[in-house]
Amino acid sequence: MTKILKKLTNMNGPFIGMLINLQFFTIMPIPYELPMNKKYITYAVKTFPILGLLQGGIFAGALYLLIYYSPFSHLAIAFIIWLLTIVITGGLHLDGWMDASDAYFSYQSIEKRLDIMKDPRTGSFGVIALVVLLSGRFLFIYEITDMANTNTFLFILAIPFLSKSLMGYLLLTVPAARKEGIGYFFQKSVHKNSLMIYPVYLLLFLALIACLDVQAASFIVLLIMVTIAFGLIGRRKMMKWFSGMTGDTLGASVEGMEWILWMSIWLLHYYAMG
Repeated sequence: MTKILKKLTNMNGPFIGMLINLQFFTIMPIPYELPMNKKYITYAVKTFPILGLLQGGIFAGALYLLIYYSPFSHLAIAFIIWLLTIVITGGLHLDGWMDASDAYFSYQSIEKRLDIMKDPRTGSFGVIALVVLLSGRFLFIYEITDMANTNTFLFILAIPFLSKSLMGYLLLTVPAARKEGIGYFFQKSVHKNSLMIYPVYLLLFLALIACLDVQAASFIVLLIMVTIAFGLIGRRKMMKWFSGMTGDTLGASVEGMEWILWMSIWLLHYYAMG
């Protein structure tokens, strides 16, 4: 395995970039010390949406198999998918959500908020924010599971794809709040034109969905619009509340974006697909 990875390191930059993403942002074990220079970090950021698409495929595929090929109730299926959304990232982004929530709800100065995010201890606001986030997500997943149709799986495929695209956008368009941490490490190591590939991914993804179902593609356009709106608002709030981007605020943005997308899909099932 190590020999194969060494050969691919010399041959395929995007592949190594994807491995870096899997090593940093998922629980998948990568038994190899990957090169962390500017070239490969740039490829990692360029493949953020691909990482999201892979995660979305896991969620959508698991939901499909559980609904149609398992004896489990909708409640049990929803719990498994809910748990999978937590386990697949090892809780990395949830940690950012809690730290950013603790910092924001402290209502302190920006400098104090940044210090709070560095504190390894979790405060009561972080715990409350986590409970609200996860309980809301479970509600959405359960009712989506109960109302699932063929388009549901395509919508779920889009959730991590869009949230990871947003993560890349915020990483490269919001100045770092401090010159340390994983967010700053990625930002300073990436070519600024890395986002140019994202619209290509988006068009290819829409084309794929349209080939499968035109109506589903029209709904996903709506999800894209929601993501863009959240991204623009989130970018402004990061600057106002934290004076810039950190790894924690990026993680919080991923979790917040996915929560809103799960909610949007839940509402679509009620009002547009009922």
